[in-house]
Amino acid sequence: MKAVCLNRPQDISVTEVPDPQIKDNQVLLKVRSCGVCRTDIHLYHGEFLAKFPLIPGHEFVGEVAAVGKDVTGLKAGDRVCADNTELCGHCYYCRRNQPLYCENFNSLGVNRPGGFAEYVAVNHDKVFPLGDLTYDQGVMVEPTACAVHGLDMIDVKPGDEVLMFGTGPTGLILAQLLKHAGASKLVVVASDERKLSLVQELAADEVHRMDRHDYSKHERAIRENHPRGFDVVIDATGAEAVIQHMPQFAKMGAKLVIYGVAAAKDRVSISPYEVFQKELKIIGSFAQTHCFDRAIAYIRGGVVRTDRLVTHRFKLDEFPKAIEQVESGKGHIKVVIDVAEF
Repeated sequence: MKAVCLNRPQDISVTEVPDPQIKDNQVLLKVRSCGVCRTDIHLYHGEFLAKFPLIPGHEFVGEVAAVGKDVTGLKAGDRVCADNTELCGHCYYCRRNQPLYCENFNSLGVNRPGGFAEYVAVNHDKVFPLGDLTYDQGVMVEPTACAVHGLDMIDVKPGDEVLMFGTGPTGLILAQLLKHAGASKLVVVASDERKLSLVQELAADEVHRMDRHDYSKHERAIRENHPRGFDVVIDATGAEAVIQHMPQFAKMGAKLVIYGVAAAKDRVSISPYEVFQKELKIIGSFAQTHCFDRAIAYIRGGVVRTDRLVTHRFKLDEFPKAIEQVESGKGHIKVVIDVAEF
């Protein structure tokens, strides 16, 4: 089969590799499309959980091509999406029902072969029928699942006032979930006017444009409108400079949420006295597991609208162009690799 191979950091080739062989409890998925995530950029640079050589791609949808002998409830031809996480079930954290912290955590497309390929092998319990969802909706299920986990971690209370930085794909999804969960005021800050307009249409009550050369502009406007700050302040950018400025917008007792993926080398400084005196809570939100069912339900029920998120499409052979678009291009929201047409 043809696949993207990340041989080492910043060394990509699209080449022929052996077809995956499925085990008795696995499904062979013929990939229709796979989303390109900012995490893929981190992997491209050798960060995150990458193990090389690697076939990346963790947001994939397609059609069941074959099933192992122990698989029931799925058959060839079924349109499906797949949760990319693989958990051991027997380590310290799995045995105390904290599977996301699995000490043997595997992720298709991150440290095991993923979906930027014509075929991928997936454990059958991680495969979910799309039903009436389109493939473009299906490719957004994994990002939505990450946002669902983020919502779990944030634990929004009805009436909370929320400030979020960033309007990437999962930020746009999280915004919709935050509003649905009971945020009385959702303020979003980002540098892209088009995305700000979209998030205001989808969920935000108030938006502010970020001038990356002069943060004082949006900071002043936010403080004027919200002098006491917010109950929840979320970074969905992964930008060190943005994270650094989050505490100034926190109410007493507020939550500071690191939702975007920063670089491993990034560092920010905070005042421990401020955390102590204001009783701030610093919360991380890493990936997801066991959130696909709710993600599908939210998309199917119209709580999360994804119909305007896919903006750029590339073929498998054009993967380097897709990476370039996500890393340094302009005008995109979600970039998708179309592997095959059905």
